[in-house]
Amino acid sequence: MVRCRSLGKAECSGRKRSGHALPQLWERSLTMRLASAATIATLAVTSGLITTTAVTAAAETSHSSGKPRIASVVGAADVRLTYLNDDDIRSFAFAARAAPYTRGPLPTGDGGSLPGSPNDAAGTVKITHYAAQWNMTFTAEGQVDSMVTAPGYASLTAVITTVSAGGPDHWIGKRLGFSVYDAGKDTPRGSRDRVGFSWEFMNMTKNNAGEWTESEIGTSMAPAPFAPVVDGGYTITHADLPPVPPS
Repeated sequence: MVRCRSLGKAECSGRKRSGHALPQLWERSLTMRLASAATIATLAVTSGLITTTAVTAAAETSHSSGKPRIASVVGAADVRLTYLNDDDIRSFAFAARAAPYTRGPLPTGDGGSLPGSPNDAAGTVKITHYAAQWNMTFTAEGQVDSMVTAPGYASLTAVITTVSAGGPDHWIGKRLGFSVYDAGKDTPRGSRDRVGFSWEFMNMTKNNAGEWTESEIGTSMAPAPFAPVVDGGYTITHADLPPVPPS
């Protein structure tokens, strides 16, 4: 099997696509999804956003000039799920940049409003998952809407806008959460970075009927980065959330 090492190769040309009808994998129960490893868990970025080099250079320039840094997350990597043993390929890529106070107006408790939230962000994401059992690749794309960072860590959310055939079309219009851990310089054994995401067995609650269901995701909300990187890596530029701008 050909591994799709770079999400820049958006169509994963080394992977064959079967001609039969796509199974509706995404409507299955949690047990079935874990058993078949058919849920997607891969993220790639469309062109047009900042590159790692540009972000790093901008951050260094801002730091040396005394200007505030702009938080960002960039990079791409394959990850593994420690609780599954399959031949699927899951890859996440991020190109997110803070854009504080740009998604308002946001009402305040005193009857006023703000131009947005301090954790507002922008970016474009693409999610890809090669399901080996069906020899198929599934994709979903979305827009980053929020992000918070700490040194080496980021939590961000994106609203899904498009999903490929056979993918989870109920994701369209839904906000998903992602977390990223930047462990710094790679070791001789490779990257120590990690990724987390808000679906599959994460973010579950019981409804009034006692059934387990996925909850809605709020802005910037995601679980801890539980999936180790096996190829690639991420760069996080941390910046504290800025104060409310003067009115």
